[in-house]
Amino acid sequence: MSQNQQIDSTYVVIGGGIAGISCVEALKLYTTEPVLLISESPIVKVVTDIKFYTKIAAGFKVEDRNLQCIENTEYIIDKIIAVNSIEHIIYTANHREIKYKKLCLCTGATPKLLDDKDYVIGLRDTHSVEYFQSIVGTANKVLIVGNGGIATDLVYKLNGIEIIWVIRDEHISSHFLDAGSAEFFSNYLNTQQSSDKVIKRFRYSGERTSGAALGPDWHCGAMFGNHDGKNVIIEYKTEIKSISKSDSVRVELTNGKVYECDFVVSATGVTPNSNLDIRDGSSVDIASDGGIKVDWKMETSLSDIFAAGDVCTVDWTSEHWFQMRLWTQARQMGMYAAKCMHSKHINETLLQDFCFELFTHVTSFFGFKVILLGLYNAQGLDKKECELLVRVTNGQEYIKLVLQNGRVVGAMLIGDTDLEEMCENLILNQIDVTNLMDDLLDPNIDIEDYFD
Repeated sequence: MSQNQQIDSTYVVIGGGIAGISCVEALKLYTTEPVLLISESPIVKVVTDIKFYTKIAAGFKVEDRNLQCIENTEYIIDKIIAVNSIEHIIYTANHREIKYKKLCLCTGATPKLLDDKDYVIGLRDTHSVEYFQSIVGTANKVLIVGNGGIATDLVYKLNGIEIIWVIRDEHISSHFLDAGSAEFFSNYLNTQQSSDKVIKRFRYSGERTSGAALGPDWHCGAMFGNHDGKNVIIEYKTEIKSISKSDSVRVELTNGKVYECDFVVSATGVTPNSNLDIRDGSSVDIASDGGIKVDWKMETSLSDIFAAGDVCTVDWTSEHWFQMRLWTQARQMGMYAAKCMHSKHINETLLQDFCFELFTHVTSFFGFKVILLGLYNAQGLDKKECELLVRVTNGQEYIKLVLQNGRVVGAMLIGDTDLEEMCENLILNQIDVTNLMDDLLDPNIDIEDYFD
């Protein structure tokens, strides 16, 4: 599409990340009316190879693809600068005016960088990963800050290098793991990866994409530093006090320790890209975490403007579901937002999607499959009212069930446990298992026979 023109589209989606592409793909299933995608980059994120482990929990891959390769998709490479929510007009950097009936914001989030220096790398998008790959092979020591999924994956995949891992918490990967599962993984911190499993190269062109997250398979394969061996040192319950550089990068921690390294990797979370210039004098409601508030229909405080993925913050609650800014939820929200937009446009009664009945996340840590279901770490519950059932087989599996009032409300399944379907059913059906607690995790009993 050319510049300097007025465009009309029934549905407009802004953002080429997982949420945006999932929304566009779902809209094309619901309607034959015009759907327009606006992306800052010609390279977008496409979900592939979806595998369902339960009715809700799914794992998948994410591929970088050029927009020209996506069939039956109208798109514009441009940047949004303002919206008139009353007149339903979008204004772009290339002087386009786009008229919409329903708009979905999928603009993602930006990494929180410790310092804006070339020796501080914020791993969030494929561009930053490419840069990281280009310099890690010459490094002897790297300092990683952060305790989420990307930091954990990076510690596992880096080889031939000394790693200083700086975290604010009492155990690793606290966003996902509890202390027990963190201890289960502790034996794998210094595991060396095979040199024939090198991380794949990302291919991209065009400008940097704002807010598009990496996706679950960004870490495929190993990455290698400049020497043999691997040594991971974890600094718990501390943060960065200062970073400076002379011959090497000097990092001082709040616990008083000082490290010198080749560079610092910042994996300390994200800030939603929620700045939206509303030219009609209106304003969109913003949550305390910086995300755009959305109701249970994924609609913002401005009529006919929806939001999905990392940019939004849900302003509603569900008994066994909660929001985390994950690629799995970006996909779910994008698809559901499409349903919400279409239902409102045709004035159809809407029911909330079943996926919001239960939090699910499928990933891998240190080579182990990890499936998280419901309130897997008793999120939002009074810990005194909860019971935990745990089974650990060193080197094979870590299983934890969270129970409240005799009912399973969450599960953490690490390894090939084959318990995910049973756990999902127990959480969704809220069956009282008080009399079965001794048997639930007994490896010699097929507990599914109880529920046939």
